[in-house]
Amino acid sequence: MDLSGTESVLIIKPSSLGDVVQTLPALGVLKGQFPELKVRWVVNTEWAPLLEGHPHLVGVVRFPRGECRGVRGWSRSAGWARGLRSLQPDVALDFQGLLRSALMARGSRARRIVGMSDAREGAGMFYHETVRVDRRRHAVDRYLAVAAQVGASLPEGEEPEFILPAGNEPGELERRGLKPGEDYVLLHPFARGRGKSLSVAQVRRFCEALRPRTVVVVGTSGEPDVTQNLCGENICSMVNATELGELIWLMRHAGFTVSVDSGPMHLASALTGRLLGIHTWTDPRRVGPYNPRSWIWKGGQILRVDELAESGRDLEESRETREFTVKDAHIEAMAAFVAEQDASGQTRG
Repeated sequence: MDLSGTESVLIIKPSSLGDVVQTLPALGVLKGQFPELKVRWVVNTEWAPLLEGHPHLVGVVRFPRGECRGVRGWSRSAGWARGLRSLQPDVALDFQGLLRSALMARGSRARRIVGMSDAREGAGMFYHETVRVDRRRHAVDRYLAVAAQVGASLPEGEEPEFILPAGNEPGELERRGLKPGEDYVLLHPFARGRGKSLSVAQVRRFCEALRPRTVVVVGTSGEPDVTQNLCGENICSMVNATELGELIWLMRHAGFTVSVDSGPMHLASALTGRLLGIHTWTDPRRVGPYNPRSWIWKGGQILRVDELAESGRDLEESRETREFTVKDAHIEAMAAFVAEQDASGQTRG
């Protein structure tokens, strides 16, 4: 299938944070190959700030998923679907691969619907074209394969393009313990997936190992009194108090970023190579940072992303190394590595 002569495309990738970020290179190659193409994107309302004002999009279709739950949500979703039907794109590209996203594609009245072979929940029944993808490949590569199938391949030798907003500076930085213009390390230690998060005690150990360097801690945690438990002379806690635009700004201005396997890790990878992604049981070659200049920690090893292809089978998914333990001494080792990289970055700057 070739998009030559096609006027409009609808990208369907509502969530989540990391998945939306990882789809951006596919948008870039589509517009690079077909600059006159009018592209719109269906995305959950909470992730819309990633796309609003994007130079490759003519519109962002917000999906208020939170408002469409429950009995009352049926009427809201019906009203939203009526607006979706008015789009009528020439082609809908379903990068989500779920029944809900396939129904969105069908509901948009797209003339052709393209999806991936790893779609679930029966979504493939709604596709006119199915792109065969390898689940063992990184998500960015799978999404680029979809773009290639419709005639837009990444030029040889070029790196994927991640266009993201500048973000906005968090308010009251001094009240939170960060002086305007102060250099800092950013730490995102929490994730929804089981066994991926650091404990509060481990976060404190990490920050103490970096003293006197200021460490800004961000993310969402359901642990009671987490902010009060993250007090320290070099800790600036913004846990449960950071908007998406603020997170982008903080990552852009950090001397170095450390993140567990999560959406913010993929966001940081798209923004900067000054990143250490922490993996417990997941395979970083499949779900790790995509930026070749980023670093990963896995099973006591620290490797650059561009070294992963030669790293061997010891980095594959392993339930035996599912969680950090209280006695885990790697926290100090990771902190020492970050301090070294952070210092070298300051010297280059």
